[in-house]
Amino acid sequence: MLLDKQFRIKIHKHVNDIDMKNYLMIFTLLLAYAQISVAQSLPATEDNAYTKEVIALSKQKWAWMSEKNVDSLATLFHPKSAFVHMSRSLTKDQELDVIASGNIHYKHVDIEEISAQSIGNTVIVLSKLTLEAIVRGAEANNPFVVTEVFVQEGGKWVLASMSFTKMVQP
Repeated sequence: MLLDKQFRIKIHKHVNDIDMKNYLMIFTLLLAYAQISVAQSLPATEDNAYTKEVIALSKQKWAWMSEKNVDSLATLFHPKSAFVHMSRSLTKDQELDVIASGNIHYKHVDIEEISAQSIGNTVIVLSKLTLEAIVRGAEANNPFVVTEVFVQEGGKWVLASMSFTKMVQP
């Protein structure tokens, strides 16, 4: 009888330990879900402060590219950023070298449409534009949709990726 009672006490204690572990796991998951929900609760429109700030930064970036201001661009571009052009993809250093050397001179950008979506600490900017550039010495005027991905790190926005998609004109 004593063994039976001790066995029931052990089982009861074990069940309580399991229940407590389950409660703690459920509480932790609910807490994590609440944090994710708050982080992603920004409206995905141009109306929030993040998207407005990043759209302004994107427009400033085009001016810096036109001016060949590689110092400002170097602080804007994330160290691991990627750039996808019509003929190749480049790293941050390669993109800065192309701009500094004039291999691609972004002369003028006419932005027709621009929009942004925020997802947590990331903002995706889509720009429909016409780019006037000099590429390897030849004048080029091309319509593009440019996709830019900005992430917030250390309280500032940095460009993580920029991709050019050439539009086909009818």
